[in-house]
Amino acid sequence: MKSLLVANWKMNPPTFVEAKKLFEVTKKVADLAKNVSIVVVPPTIFLRELRTSYRGKRLAFGIQNAHAEPKGSFTGETSMVQAKNAGATYVIIGHAERRAMGEINDDTRKKVAAALSFSLLPILCIGETTRTHEGEYLDVVKNQLKIGLADVLVAKLPRVTIAYEPVWAIGADVAMSPHDMHGMAIFIRKTLVELYGEKGMTVKILYGGAIDGTNASDMLMHGDVAGLLVGRASADPEKLTALVRSIKNL
Repeated sequence: MKSLLVANWKMNPPTFVEAKKLFEVTKKVADLAKNVSIVVVPPTIFLRELRTSYRGKRLAFGIQNAHAEPKGSFTGETSMVQAKNAGATYVIIGHAERRAMGEINDDTRKKVAAALSFSLLPILCIGETTRTHEGEYLDVVKNQLKIGLADVLVAKLPRVTIAYEPVWAIGADVAMSPHDMHGMAIFIRKTLVELYGEKGMTVKILYGGAIDGTNASDMLMHGDVAGLLVGRASADPEKLTALVRSIKNL
């Protein structure tokens, strides 16, 4: 099975000229690794032009955030309908940086349901802010899953991807260890099975947080994940190339 690499450019790069250059590099590295499916998630303002200029089939596109309502008086927002019309297939929901801006679990619930209703593939981000030995962070993750997926019918569950991103690892110098991620993947699957039965085992789990060419292969081989949600490394041509080269033979 192919690994899924979600390239979240965040609010980078600053100009479309630079975005085109980064996209050209992304297309080339996608050809290096036939066993990796890459989803390009640029700033919304660049999405349509990048998508319409692309004639290949190796890449898919996503949007970093979208509103649950299809239209209306929501200044500064982008709807799921608009995202799909611009060429998105995936939508990232509940990223830690969005949650830090005030997005709550009930918002993710509405957005996941809206994404599925408009035939977009939601990537629901979950993860604790801090971790202690008491284990209360497991309740945080479980609650994010239960509420975020509350309106998802079992038949549509396989269309959802879960991205676990421990907030303390985002932007850090060191990623979570694959051993610890393996334990978290087991916990996430256990929670999904509690909610959906054996169908919960069909959901793809990604890891995100301080991933680059030095640790990506180890995480894919030993972290019990189906892919990676990559932030800053995906917006750096050299780091992206190194990352994809590190996993191309897995």
